[in-house]
Amino acid sequence: MVEESIYNLLPTVAQPEAKNARYVSVFHDAVKDELKQKKSTSKTMGPSKVQPNDPQTFTKKRSKEPALPEKTQFVRPNADQKKPAVPKIDEKPVMGLKSNKNFINTNAVENIMSVAKKPQPKYVDTPGGTTNNLEDSGLVPKFVRKDNYGKVPKYLETRKQQMEEHQRSYDEYIQQRLERGALNQISAGERQNILDGLKKNWEELHLQYQGLSVVTDTAPKKARKERMEAEMRQLEKDIETIEKHKIIYVTDNF
Repeated sequence: MVEESIYNLLPTVAQPEAKNARYVSVFHDAVKDELKQKKSTSKTMGPSKVQPNDPQTFTKKRSKEPALPEKTQFVRPNADQKKPAVPKIDEKPVMGLKSNKNFINTNAVENIMSVAKKPQPKYVDTPGGTTNNLEDSGLVPKFVRKDNYGKVPKYLETRKQQMEEHQRSYDEYIQQRLERGALNQISAGERQNILDGLKKNWEELHLQYQGLSVVTDTAPKKARKERMEAEMRQLEKDIETIEKHKIIYVTDNF
């Protein structure tokens, strides 16, 4: 308990608290020197320290405008090629020159010997009579008049020969396998029976697929629908393969 005293009413001066000495690392000077050695230009905050410009060499008005070349006398490119002078008043042209050429007969002979110019074919496609070139319109059957019109191109003939050679090689390979008994050819009846069975299976599967629920809100429904779609796609692929090939061989090692 603080005792009451008149001295307590006097203002007191707050004594500052004594602080400990600031910690300074013993490696402070070494780190500072190393940082200065590794520091390069423009890698500090702000531009590098360079010598400032002289205050007397400040930028003056119009100092940055492009310098024009010196003024020279204009010389025309063809100044050395002067035109002939104008004839003087006392200079008279040569008069009285006559020619013995008969222009009437000459023109008549030229017209008789010249070939008549064929008119350019045109067509009119507007009520106002606008004419257009007929050759470039596509209305003239130019293509049918070509020499190679209606003929088989050479690349198709080459392709046909290559296909025939490949087919011949394949037939020889199949014949060799048949002779060795490695392949058996399916008869037309067996092929038709297989085809009918595949189509029947597809129809039955398609009928079941149509009876599925429209809403596939559960995992089993979704899985069943995906399974039936995969089976139908496989059946369609098998049917297409059998219908495309009339002759089918079956190997014993399959």
